[in-house]
Amino acid sequence: MNRQQASRIWTTLRAEALQRSIDEPVLASLYHGSVLRHASLESALVAVLAVRLSTDMLTPMLFGEILGEAAALDTAIGLAACADLLAHRRRDPACDALVLPFLSFKGFHALQTYRFAHAFWVNGRFWLASLLQSRASVCFGVDIHPAAVIGRGIMIDHGTGIVIGETSGVGDDVSMLHGVTLGGSGLTSGQRHPIVGNGVLFGAGAKALGPVNIGEGARIGAGSVVLDDVPPHVTAAGVPARVVGKAGAPAPALEMDQCFGNAPP
Repeated sequence: MNRQQASRIWTTLRAEALQRSIDEPVLASLYHGSVLRHASLESALVAVLAVRLSTDMLTPMLFGEILGEAAALDTAIGLAACADLLAHRRRDPACDALVLPFLSFKGFHALQTYRFAHAFWVNGRFWLASLLQSRASVCFGVDIHPAAVIGRGIMIDHGTGIVIGETSGVGDDVSMLHGVTLGGSGLTSGQRHPIVGNGVLFGAGAKALGPVNIGEGARIGAGSVVLDDVPPHVTAAGVPARVVGKAGAPAPALEMDQCFGNAPP
């Protein structure tokens, strides 16, 4: 994702918001306030999240200031958000427009809140990072530690129950359905959470625990529990998870095909 591609996504997003404001006039103020009155995707994203994260004591105006500071620390947040939006549009058959996840999908909102929190974390502003993590957990049912390192083009479908621990690493173009956990194991220091390669697909309810490596292009079956390393480009399933076949595609996360047979690897 480069600046030119991001600009096209912002243009498309604005066009969708304008058309929907015309088609459904009762929601025109939502589309204008959240998208059309803003000069950039970053500004619009800050506005949307500020409202979603706010409380009686922590107002949208205050959250707007907080998120604006984070955006200034990491000028690539907008590029990552564009890649994530495109991931939803291309991989989720229920998503018919970019503006839908931008305004309505809590998995997308939780991931973008993480990106702002991560900007604070890597700059040593841990209290603000933890505040954003806490609010995202309460508001969206998704708990992503701000120290985790997560790539671009991520789709968190449905969002409910996602947990990504402190030392987790997630590559680009990864897809997760609800209930996925990248968790720690034991009280050890250092690397204690999974490292996930590019293009990995996690089915609903899949868990990976401890400092395991999940290879590029792997597919983890729904409800599986990964306790050992998973090679690249295979399907792993079961409790505990075992290799049950090939992944079915170079990057299963892009195909979203969760059905597989029992053929040997």
